[in-house]
Amino acid sequence: MKDKVTFITGSAKRLGAHTAKHLHSLGSNIVIHFDKSKAEAEALSQQLNTIRPNSTALVQGSLSDITAVESIGRQAINAFGRLDVLINNASSFYPTPIGTISAEDWFSLVGSNMQGPLFLSQYCANTLALNNGVIINMVDIHAAKPLKNHTLYCMAKSALVTMTQSLAIELAPKIRVNGIAPGAILWPEAELNPDDKQQILEQIPVQRLGHMQDIADAIAFLIDASYVTGQILAVDGGRSLSSHTKA
Repeated sequence: MKDKVTFITGSAKRLGAHTAKHLHSLGSNIVIHFDKSKAEAEALSQQLNTIRPNSTALVQGSLSDITAVESIGRQAINAFGRLDVLINNASSFYPTPIGTISAEDWFSLVGSNMQGPLFLSQYCANTLALNNGVIINMVDIHAAKPLKNHTLYCMAKSALVTMTQSLAIELAPKIRVNGIAPGAILWPEAELNPDDKQQILEQIPVQRLGHMQDIADAIAFLIDASYVTGQILAVDGGRSLSSHTKA
């Protein structure tokens, strides 16, 4: 990935930050995107620039604000004057039991998980095509097997799956488009009690959480896999094979 540029949305912390570090270690320059996590994004940028000077750039903005997406994409492209990989990683996640769903929930969950990736991909497509680029969308195993009380989130991720497959056809042959469907890699930021955690682990054939490196490795594979497009790769320890899933 030497001299290539990777733009990762929501990359100030957690999976996004770990993926940024891994792809940076493979030689890519990284455009780090954040909305509210400014301190974390600046710390990550400083860390990576210490390893390789002038190898990162920062872009701020809300992907849930459709009017801001074009500016976010423009800044990402202008940061290094090219773009090879777009990873739509940013995602809001929280329960929305039916009867409680608000317009604010719609803008947050659909905005970050489907609307933002669509319009960002559209804006970046011409630049990605110049370099036989790659789009990778972070989907979810619950796009296929909905999670109770998370209807809106699951709807948005399901739409993102369809978008991944549709764009793989529409943007070929210049751009490949694939998705990663993580299983239980990190516990949600809203802490679960021990019984809930055990219940989730019992649904996973390998009987453990995954690691952030599992996701980073899968992303690196899809970036390199020149004959793979329109696919959703589940990195979930077999959890998507379970007959049911719970929060």
